[in-house]
Amino acid sequence: MKLKKLLTAATVVASVALLAACGSKKSAGDNKQVKIGILQLINQSALDDARKGFEQELAAKGYKDGKNIKIDYVNAQGDQANLKTMSDRLKKDKNDLNLAIATPAAQALQKDDPDTPMFFTAITDPKSAGLVGNLKSPDKNATGVTDMVDVKGQIDLLHKMFPKAKTVGLLYNAAEPNSIVQIKLARKEIKKLGLKVTEKTIASTNDAEQTTTALADKADAIYIPTDNTAAAAMNTIGKVSEAKKVPVVNADATMIKLAGVATRGISYKQLGKQTADMVVKFLKGKKVNQLAVENPAKTSIVTDAKRMKLFNVDKSVLK
Repeated sequence: MKLKKLLTAATVVASVALLAACGSKKSAGDNKQVKIGILQLINQSALDDARKGFEQELAAKGYKDGKNIKIDYVNAQGDQANLKTMSDRLKKDKNDLNLAIATPAAQALQKDDPDTPMFFTAITDPKSAGLVGNLKSPDKNATGVTDMVDVKGQIDLLHKMFPKAKTVGLLYNAAEPNSIVQIKLARKEIKKLGLKVTEKTIASTNDAEQTTTALADKADAIYIPTDNTAAAAMNTIGKVSEAKKVPVVNADATMIKLAGVATRGISYKQLGKQTADMVVKFLKGKKVNQLAVENPAKTSIVTDAKRMKLFNVDKSVLK
C-alpha cells in the first residue's frame, strides 16, 4: 500500500515537472527573436524615409531591434549585381520575413528566396512587376503597401498651377518599372487636357543636367514620376528648373524641397509605418495570403514656398 502511494506521488511530481517544462518551452518560443532582412535598392530620401518609418512603427508596437527582433539591413546602392548578392545573403540568413524597398529589390528577393515571406513598400504596381497575381489575396508569398499616387490628380494640379503651359515634359528612367506605369497614365491625362507631350529619359545621375536642360528647352512645365534615378538627381534638376524658369511637379512629395513647386503626394515615412503594421499582423498569426496589398492610406498637398513665389503660383489654385 505504501509502495502504491509512493508510486502515485512520484507520478504526480513527474507530471507537474513535465507540465512546467512544457510551459517553459512555450514561453521560450514566444520570446524568440524574430529575424527580419531588409533589402533597399538605393540611398534616396523617399526610400530612406520608408525604412525609418518601418523601423519606428515596429518599435512603437513593441518590436525593437536588438531585443525581440534582429534586423539585417543591406543596401544595393542601385547596383543590380549587388541586388543578387544581397538577396543570396538574406536567403542564407533564414529570416522569418524580409522587407523589400523598391521594385527591383522586391523582384530580386522574390526570385532568389520565394520561400521566405516577403513584405514590400515603395512599389507602384506589384501586379505588373510579377510580385503578386492577386492584390486581395496575395498568392506568391509576398504582400505590402504600394506608393501608387493619383497621377490624374497630379496632372490636373499641374494644369491648374500653369494654365498657360501647352507642352508638358516627362522626365524618367525607362528602365524603372514604377516609372513606366506612371508615365503611361501621365501621357493619357496630358492628352485628355489637349496638351502636347515631350519626353526625355535618364539612365543615371550623370546625364541629369544635360537631359533636363534639353527637356526644359522644349517644355513649358515638367512632370516627374516616383523615379529613383530622377530622385537621386533632383538637386541638379531643381537648379536647371530655376535657371530655365521651367517649373517641375513631382509625384514624390519628398522631392518638392529640391526641385518641385507643389504636388498631391504621400509621406514615405507613413508608407513604411503602414507596412510595419502589416508585418505586426503577420507576426501575430495572419498568413501572407490573408493580408491584401494596400494603397497609401493618406495623401496631402505639399508645396515649396520659394518656388511657389518664383513661378507666381497662388495657393488658392491648390484647393
